[in-house]
Amino acid sequence: MRAILISRQSPDGPVSPNIDYVGDWPGPPDPGPGEIQVRALATALNRMDVWTGMGIPGVEIEYPHIGGVDGCGVVEAVGEGVDAQWIGRRVVHNAAVQIQGPAAPGRAPSLAPRIRLIGEHSHGTHREFWCVPAANAVDIGDADAQGAAAIGLTALTAWSMMITKGELKAGQLVLITGIGGGVATAALAIARWLGCRIAVSSRSEAKLERARQLGAEFTILDSGQDWSRELRQWTGKRGVDMVVDTIGSPCFEPALRALAAGGAYVTAGSTAGPRATIELSRVFWNQLRILGSSMGSNAEFAEVMALYCAGVLRPEIDSVYPAREARAAWQRLEAQKQMGKIVLDWSLEAS
Repeated sequence: MRAILISRQSPDGPVSPNIDYVGDWPGPPDPGPGEIQVRALATALNRMDVWTGMGIPGVEIEYPHIGGVDGCGVVEAVGEGVDAQWIGRRVVHNAAVQIQGPAAPGRAPSLAPRIRLIGEHSHGTHREFWCVPAANAVDIGDADAQGAAAIGLTALTAWSMMITKGELKAGQLVLITGIGGGVATAALAIARWLGCRIAVSSRSEAKLERARQLGAEFTILDSGQDWSRELRQWTGKRGVDMVVDTIGSPCFEPALRALAAGGAYVTAGSTAGPRATIELSRVFWNQLRILGSSMGSNAEFAEVMALYCAGVLRPEIDSVYPAREARAAWQRLEAQKQMGKIVLDWSLEAS
């Protein structure tokens, strides 16, 4: 079957020279108990597709490796214990697979003893067929396959950050750092849907302009300065109710200074560095919340996909490549020029 391989590890990057499209990968894989076999319509790239190519500390990855967290396709077969009515349905999946039992009582499903991420701990979706647990799948009906593949994990992550953990409310003020990435653009869509007032930051004026078109009211061209004062001026000096951050170190201190009393800083990533200094007096005097979030539950995923299928949440798609042109797609991802998601369409032929 067709597949996109990360042929070897590249610890210092770039990963794109090691991306190979092949037509003779063994398969299709047989669905195991509780699983469905899916034929690819579209898959989407995430930062995980770079990290798995570089190698992830503590995670054993055998090369060649098939990446891919997100994907949309048609169910072709089912495993033991799965209703045959799944066959023929167009589905997407939550790539975070809960294993080794449920979470402890009172804890979120994402805090289960062990989570396996499709495309990281096992071969992923960048291939003609893959298998996923039926429990993680959602039927999308006749909704657009490219958009369904694109919205997946990033919108789930943003939803869990903002709605489940951060408890963002309609009309509140929110800052989204690093606009352009998948989680950030999904967060913008969710905040707009809620009717929030939105500020965004980026190192790219072009991305800020696109964010304004998508509903951002205030934009920050981030060149490493402390932008907290100008952001507080925009809010009438009260500060923002929430900061949605996937950047990490460079944004942490100004983000805390920009928060209103009782505000929440929610992080799901640290692409620019994981270490930060914290001023504890600011946290306790202003009663701030600092929240970590990672992926989300199947129930949250179903909520996100219901809004997508209803036409309420739409992903920002940067570009679409035929699967054969995967190396070019990785090059764009690594260049960090994209605004939104990069999608691979498995029905397109290379030009």
